[in-house]
Amino acid sequence: MSIKHFSPESVSERRLEAVRLRLDGVTVAEAARRTGLSAPTVTAAWKAFCQGGWAAVPVRERGRRRGRAPRLTAGVQQALWQRMEAPPPADEPGWTGAALAADVGTEQGVTLTRRSVEHWWEDEGLKLPAWPLEQWGAERSSRGRWFRQTVAPVWQRLPRATQRWQGGVRRVRHPRRRVYQLYFHGPRGRLWMRCFPQPPGADDYLLAFEALAQNAPAGLVFHGADLAASPEIQAWLAEQPEFYVFRLRGSE
Repeated sequence: MSIKHFSPESVSERRLEAVRLRLDGVTVAEAARRTGLSAPTVTAAWKAFCQGGWAAVPVRERGRRRGRAPRLTAGVQQALWQRMEAPPPADEPGWTGAALAADVGTEQGVTLTRRSVEHWWEDEGLKLPAWPLEQWGAERSSRGRWFRQTVAPVWQRLPRATQRWQGGVRRVRHPRRRVYQLYFHGPRGRLWMRCFPQPPGADDYLLAFEALAQNAPAGLVFHGADLAASPEIQAWLAEQPEFYVFRLRGSE
C-alpha cells in the first residue's frame, strides 16, 4: 500500500486517513507513522469512529488557519444559530453556507460569505466530511459487502450526482449549548444542515426527505436514527416508490 503524504495543515484529513488505515487492519503505530499523527491521536480518532461512525471523528483543527476570516461577532453567531433552528428555505433539505450568509448577512447588515459561514461551522464542530461511499465497495469488510449488495445496484440506476445523497443525525459535542444536527451531503460533497435544541421529530425528518424526494428517483444513505421506529416516516416512505433510503448502522 502506498503511503499518502499530507501537508502540515491537513490534520483533519490525516485523522480520517488514520481511521481508514485501522479499518484495513493497520496497527496504531503504523497508522501514526503513515499519517504523521501521534499514537494517542490515532487512538482517539479510532475510538470516536467506533462509538459514532465517521460523523463522530473529530475534524476540527486547533487555532486559526492562515487566511481565515476574522471571528464573527456574538450577535451574528447568535443569528446564525437562530436561523439554523428554523425551517430551511423551501424545497431544500437544510441550510447551506451560502443561504445562511445571504439571509443572516442581510438581517444583520453585515457582509457574510459562504466561506466565512463554513469556517464558523468548523469552529462550532458542525462541518462534517462526506463519506467515501464509492471506496467502500472495494473493501473486504461487512461494510463493503453491504454497499456492493444493497446500495450499489440502486446507485447504478441513479447516475446523476443530484440523485445520490448521504446524511444523518447526531448529538453535537458543543461546550455551550445543546445541539442536535440533521445533515445531508449532496453533489460534490456540498453540505446542508439544520440544528435543534432537542432530538428532531418525525415532521423534521419528513420536511427534509420531501425536499430530497422532489428530484426522484433518488437515494439516501442515512446514519444515526432508526427511521423504522416512526410510523409516520414509514407510512410516507411507503408512498415513495422512487425514493430509496439505506440505513447505515453503527460504525459500519
